[in-house]
Amino acid sequence: MTLPSFPGLTSLPAADRLDLVAAPVAEALRARPDLASRLAVVEIDPDLADTEAMTRAFNLPLPASANCVVISGSRAGEERIAACVVAADTRADVNNLAKRRLDVRKASFHPMDRAVAETGMEYGGITPVGLPAHWRLFVDAALLRQDAVILGSGLRRSKLLLPGALLAELAGAELVEGLGYRAG
Repeated sequence: MTLPSFPGLTSLPAADRLDLVAAPVAEALRARPDLASRLAVVEIDPDLADTEAMTRAFNLPLPASANCVVISGSRAGEERIAACVVAADTRADVNNLAKRRLDVRKASFHPMDRAVAETGMEYGGITPVGLPAHWRLFVDAALLRQDAVILGSGLRRSKLLLPGALLAELAGAELVEGLGYRAG
């Protein structure tokens, strides 16, 4: 099987390099060898972990990079949390689509310190692979059309590469048309 790749990046089989991903990501990949066998991991300089820096350094197409943002809100005293995965050249429609889907009056970005603690992942590396089971996962359906998508690995020193269609197979994935929108 050919692993997803981009020029300038060295794709390694994720299943063979679990040392390059956060512990919850490694655990999720061990539990799903069918998934792990189709993912690649690339080691990067942690200073290039931010999407803009990485795409510029490696001349990568911005729409192939995806960001995972964590949002939360409450309804009847119950906190509801979701991760939203959108292409890096878009913004997550938190105040409309995501809020309605989460069924909360107001959705906000989940506090960074809590997102890091609750995921067991580093800030700037949070990924939809290995999220807490009670969290919802909203994926912009447009990403499924990408041959390869670049995502966080849970650590700032690496990235995951996967076929876009594989996002639909992640635990709890809910496809949302138009979740990512272009501002302006």
